[in-house]
Amino acid sequence: MGTHTEDRYVITPRRVSFDWDKTPLHWIPDEPTATHVINVLHLLLPAGERWFVKVFKEGLPLVTDPELLKDVKGFMGQEATHSVQHAYVLDHLAAQRLDTSAYTKYVDFLFEKILGEQPPMGAPIPTQEWLRFRLAVIAAIEQFTAVLGNWVLHADALDEAGSDEIMLDLLRWHGAEEVEHRAVAFDMYQHCGGEGLQRYARRVAGMAVTAPVMLYLWAWGAAYLIRHDPQLAGRLRYSLREHNKAVRKGLLPTWKEIGAAVPRYLRRSYHPSQEGSLRKAVEYLATSPAARAAAGAIGRAAIA
Repeated sequence: MGTHTEDRYVITPRRVSFDWDKTPLHWIPDEPTATHVINVLHLLLPAGERWFVKVFKEGLPLVTDPELLKDVKGFMGQEATHSVQHAYVLDHLAAQRLDTSAYTKYVDFLFEKILGEQPPMGAPIPTQEWLRFRLAVIAAIEQFTAVLGNWVLHADALDEAGSDEIMLDLLRWHGAEEVEHRAVAFDMYQHCGGEGLQRYARRVAGMAVTAPVMLYLWAWGAAYLIRHDPQLAGRLRYSLREHNKAVRKGLLPTWKEIGAAVPRYLRRSYHPSQEGSLRKAVEYLATSPAARAAAGAIGRAAIA
């Protein structure tokens, strides 16, 4: 569990687990569009967060600040746990006859091949420059995950709609940890990303690539899930009209909330510690059933 030590917040993973047996396919009742727009997280995160960990492992030898090194290792542990838990949700969807493998194979290709350890198609990019670019992409992605994490922690409409408690706990545990470690990827990039204007230009390039690709993958993923949902049987398609209806109900973040994250990030003076509420994140993690169970298991193991 994250703790304060000498006025410094310590980031550590929580080995949570979730029981999906009773979670319905439409875990927001009567809201298939909102359900599946959020479900895109489960399509993107298993491969994406495995990739975060791989890239950070490549970058570890460049980290000379011992405090940043602790943060990075805590971040890696949290991201590895996120990847595993979201992969279990994909298994749960498959058990309900919603197979996602036709989509996730492209996500795997993106992170393993296009953004892998070697530049794609043998592009003549120096090894260190390729690492720096990928660190810039991770920092940009983490800007959005911090915004989404903060949103879900405050999304009371999800509770009011009768959303499945297990799924809400997964989303809020994950969202709280994203707020908790919201500055680590940025700090890692700033530390390893070179000097001055070139470092800033690469940060801008990372966001310029990340924002449109994430928007495309999200729209494609939502359309895929709705089209293949066995309970809908083709009666519904993903549309901005349905999406915006869910936004007005508070079941999805507004376009402004997401879009405004980009110009904030591009300010030269920006730092992600400005995103979200660490207090709110810590409060949720203290009450999350999964996080409390994980902490209890650690405590019992220590006593034994």
